[in-house]
Amino acid sequence: MKRFLVIPSWNILTLAFLLCVSSLTAQGGFRLPNHEKRDRISFQLLNNLVVIPVMVNGKELSFILDTGARHSLLFSLSEIDSLEIKNVTPIKIRGLGAGGTIDALKSSENYIQIGNAVDRKSTLYVIFDESINFSPRMGIPIHGVLGYEFFKDFVVKIDYSSETIIFYDPLQYQAKSCKKCETFDLFFNDDKPYISPMVTHGGVTENVTLLLDSGSSDALWLFDEARVIDEVSVNYFEDFLGFGISGGIYGKRAKLENFSIGNFTFNKVTVAFPNSEATKEIVLFSEREGSLGAEILKRFTVIMDYRSRKITLKKNRFYDDPFHYNMAGIVVEHDGAVSVNSFVDNENTFSLAPNENTASDAIEIKVNPILNFFLAPRYVISEVRKGSPADLADIMKGDEVVTINGKPAYKYKLYEITELFSSKEDRKIQMEIKRNGKLVKRKFVLKEMI
Repeated sequence: MKRFLVIPSWNILTLAFLLCVSSLTAQGGFRLPNHEKRDRISFQLLNNLVVIPVMVNGKELSFILDTGARHSLLFSLSEIDSLEIKNVTPIKIRGLGAGGTIDALKSSENYIQIGNAVDRKSTLYVIFDESINFSPRMGIPIHGVLGYEFFKDFVVKIDYSSETIIFYDPLQYQAKSCKKCETFDLFFNDDKPYISPMVTHGGVTENVTLLLDSGSSDALWLFDEARVIDEVSVNYFEDFLGFGISGGIYGKRAKLENFSIGNFTFNKVTVAFPNSEATKEIVLFSEREGSLGAEILKRFTVIMDYRSRKITLKKNRFYDDPFHYNMAGIVVEHDGAVSVNSFVDNENTFSLAPNENTASDAIEIKVNPILNFFLAPRYVISEVRKGSPADLADIMKGDEVVTINGKPAYKYKLYEITELFSSKEDRKIQMEIKRNGKLVKRKFVLKEMI
């Protein structure tokens, strides 16, 4: 039985990685056919991340579109029935997390198609470690990550509200006039885009150099705790931040007084500070001070123009949403399946109403209930934050979640559980859990930690 996990939106999904081999200039590239000016595709927005359909050597897969990734990754191969991988060379890779280097393959000359755009000579880095499996943590199959190779060849418009992407041939692209838009300069290091917004805390406002990272579900990462963390007032809490290519990431969570980019300003923005183990042995860009993630990017329609080194932002319907952490303090994983028996009440009554051709009484036909049997997702608790409302309610790691607020757990999608736990302070949560074969009930109230 396959094991499924989930990273909710308050966890960061860090997909940037460092290759332990010298990099080569990419060849080939994506092209639209017949001099087409643009193409449009739909995507799924899950835990703030953009998931797009990608054809790899004739097989349709799902990839996360990640501005923070220099190279394309392919993983979760056990979920793919068959896939041809071409021209492979063994390598080592190292990513964020405390797990060290892992084995992988460098594969060249692959045929990649996104919408109508095709790259006939794409290079992929293939990871066979089954523990590196982001698809279960997202609730749908995720087979890889696509970054720089796609963005460098197009002007890419990401509409988070309508969940559509339009990508334009840069040689034929003409920017439209937009009074409500703002355009900002990008600069690049190692094929990764950086931007310099402003942060304010403790009355001090300063510029920070941040990696533009659509593959991070958090709002912000900062590496320098001194900007925000106060050990006297304890304005933070320790937490599990998520998973990277090299394992789990832990650190501190806090809130900034203010974050601004141009005239766009946000108050009480959530920020995470990964501990030193997460970046151990990774050589980061010396000027980088953190990351700007998808919890902020999703509040805009975003136009990425790598060739012109520009990003354009326009407010969308998510702009005024509050910034919340997980206020329950638990992570729910999808752990296999459970059989469910339920009766469908099909005791419908069919009547033939009296008329001139019938007797005065109607005829009634009753249909008996039908027993339904099916497999449904099995959810378990994988992380419990110490001192959180769920922890204080005696919810433990390994507990199976049976119901949430009276609704069977399997009727929730994973992102719906995430959103519920991050929705509103003082919301009451009732859970029925199974522990050691026994059903028990637990109650708690969502509370902000900071």
